[in-house]
Amino acid sequence: MPIGSSLSSQERRQRLLAMLDSGGEIRIDSSAESLDVSTMTIRRDLGDLEAEGLLRRVRGGAVPAVFARPHEQRQAVRAAAKAVIAQKALPLVPAEGFVAFDASSTITTLADVIGPRDGLTVLTNSVPTGEALDRWAGVDGLLTGGRRDPATGSLVGELATRNAGAFHTEAFFASTGGLDAEIGCTEVSLAEAEVKMVLSERARTTILCADSSKLGQRSTASSLSLDGVTVLVTELDPRDPRLDAFRDLVELR
Repeated sequence: MPIGSSLSSQERRQRLLAMLDSGGEIRIDSSAESLDVSTMTIRRDLGDLEAEGLLRRVRGGAVPAVFARPHEQRQAVRAAAKAVIAQKALPLVPAEGFVAFDASSTITTLADVIGPRDGLTVLTNSVPTGEALDRWAGVDGLLTGGRRDPATGSLVGELATRNAGAFHTEAFFASTGGLDAEIGCTEVSLAEAEVKMVLSERARTTILCADSSKLGQRSTASSLSLDGVTVLVTELDPRDPRLDAFRDLVELR
């Protein structure tokens, strides 16, 4: 019996979302072949999933939707890629000194594995990241304070921005909602973008940690310019052609 005929529409759409999570995109032709259904069926499924806000259709397929989600939901998306990124970024975190972490779920994953340090202070506008840092000996998590964004859980607003600007750090570790070689980083939330820009301006170097689903994507509010980013860390091999547009702009890890 063909695979497609044995799956309900709900099961088929769950498989499509799993493809999106693992690969960062859905291609109509290959998905139709994999699920043994027509391309029209896949187009219809993608339309329904887009209507639910779970993805965004593009020519020939679909990519992840860019919208504000609670931290817990973001943490679960592309978790395997985030784990690889965290391990690649880990050697860039100093044993001591003063750094900043943004409120992204990717950087929370880094905080989860940072390990004991020799006296490292980490400024962050994320309560979950602060809680993750508190588990490690020799690491002092320092919250910016501010208003909690009801959509993302990040600490934002005038107080967060002012406090972020009161410190100078050795490095700022950040992720992004979308990354375009021409316009740089973009975010769903303007308030969150403002905090990131201040943290980057006050840092000696900015290290961007972004999974491959963010490449070529644009969100609502501009945040970091690639002129201010030193290193781009993804789950990809640095030689991957998907990184070609960024090759001459930043160091790739």
